[in-house]
Amino acid sequence: MGNKISGKDFIKLGFPKNNAINIALGQIQRYRKREKKESILNEAKEVLLEPEKFVGHGIWGKVAEGLTKPVEVRLQELKKTRSPFSIFGENEIDEQAKLQLYDALKLPISVKGALMPDAHSGYGLPIGGVLATDNAVIPYGVGVDIGCRMSLSVFDLPASFLKGKSHQLIQILQEHTKFGMKEVHRNKADHEIFERSIFNEIPILKNLKSKAYQQLGTSGGGNHFVEFGIIKLTEVKPEWNLQPGEYLAVLSHSGSRGLGANIAKHYTYLAGKQCPLPKQVQHLAWLDLNTHDGQEYWLAMNLAGDYAKACHDDIHRRLAKAIGKRVVFTIENHHNFAWKEMVDGFERIVHRKGATPASEGVLGIIPGSMTADGFIVEGLGNELSINSASHGAGRKLSRAKCKSTITKSFMNAQLKDAGIELIGGSVDEAPFAYKNIKTVMNLQTELVKVLGTFTPKIVRMDK
Repeated sequence: MGNKISGKDFIKLGFPKNNAINIALGQIQRYRKREKKESILNEAKEVLLEPEKFVGHGIWGKVAEGLTKPVEVRLQELKKTRSPFSIFGENEIDEQAKLQLYDALKLPISVKGALMPDAHSGYGLPIGGVLATDNAVIPYGVGVDIGCRMSLSVFDLPASFLKGKSHQLIQILQEHTKFGMKEVHRNKADHEIFERSIFNEIPILKNLKSKAYQQLGTSGGGNHFVEFGIIKLTEVKPEWNLQPGEYLAVLSHSGSRGLGANIAKHYTYLAGKQCPLPKQVQHLAWLDLNTHDGQEYWLAMNLAGDYAKACHDDIHRRLAKAIGKRVVFTIENHHNFAWKEMVDGFERIVHRKGATPASEGVLGIIPGSMTADGFIVEGLGNELSINSASHGAGRKLSRAKCKSTITKSFMNAQLKDAGIELIGGSVDEAPFAYKNIKTVMNLQTELVKVLGTFTPKIVRMDK
C-alpha cells in the first residue's frame, strides 16, 4: 500500500464517483499530506458513513457537504437590470467607480447599493462602495485588508500639552509603533484573541496564528498611520466625561495585517472556483452563507476584524503607557467589512469596502489627509446610503500618478506650511493625492452629524 492517496482509494471505501472525491483529495493535499495514509482513510470512512457528524469540521466539513448537499458550480449570469442604488457626491466620483458599482448591482445576489462621496475605482467593488446581498458574502467586496479600521483615543490633556513636547512625542511614535512587512515589537503583548478555539479549528487560521501573534500591535504600509493631534469637541456624550474643548488625541488607521490578507486570498480563490462569473465581474465571486466555505469565511472574517481591533488596542495601550496618561474614551470603526443588517425589512449581508457604518447614533471617524482635519461623526441612519458614509477624503490621484507627478520637496513644503511633523511616509500619500475632505463632508450632511474634528500634528507612516 503506497503512501499517496488516490481517487481509487476513495472509490474502494464506497465514495460516489462525483466531486466529493476531488474535494477530499484537495483537502488532504492542502492540510494532511504528511500524515499516514491508513489513518486518513479510516477518518474518510467515518465521514462517508455519517457525514452529518462532520458538518462544520475544519477539514472534513467540506467533504461531508459534497456527500450530502454538493455545491452547484455553474456560470452565473448577470441580471438585465441593476438593483436600486444611490450615489452621494456624483460629480466628485470617477466614472470607473460608478461602472464598477453598476456591474455589482447586476449580480443575482445583489439587492441594493450605494456609493459614498469619497469613492474611487478599486478591484471588485469600488472603494467607497456599499453593497447589500441576499445570504452571500463577496470576499473582494470586503477587501484584502479585512477589518481595516479607525481608532481614536482621547486624553484628558489640553491641546497645549503638545507645545514644547513635539520632540518627545516624535520619539514615542518612533519607539512604540511598528510599520510595514518587517517591523515587529520586541516585547510581545499577549491577547485573549489567541486563546480562541477557531484558530485551531479552521486549518488556514492555524497556519496563520504564529504570524498574527508576531504582528500584533503593528500597522501596515500604504495609507496606514498613527498620529498625535488635537481633537476639538463641539458636542460631547455624557459617557465621555469631558467638556467641549480641545484635547490631545491619538488616531490610528490599519487593518488585520497578514492574517486578513491571507484569509482574503484563500477564500477569494474558493469563491472563484465555486462561482464562475463573466470576466468583467470575476472579482465579485461570492460564497453562499449556507455552504461550508461561506460559513468558514464568515467566521474567519470576523476573527480578522477582532484581530484588527486588538492591534489598535495594543498600539494605543503602548502610547498611553509611554505618555504616562490614561485614555478617557475611544471611538473606533471598521470600514472594510461585511455585516448582517436589516435592509428594507430583510436581513442582508452589507459589504462596506471603504465606507463607515452610519446607522442612527453610531459613532465613527472619517479622516482627512496629513494636512486636513478628520471628523468625529454620529450616524443619521439614512437608508438610501444603506446606513453608511465615506471612510475618508478619497483619492483623486492613483499611487502611480503621485510618484510621477509629486516630488518629495513639494510634499515637504505642504507639510511645513501645515505645521505637520512626518515620520516615514512617501509621495503617494501626499496631501495633494486626496480630495478636499470639506467638500466630501458637505456632500454627506444627510448621512452623518459632525461632533468634532481631529487635526493631525505628528504623523508616523511606513517608510
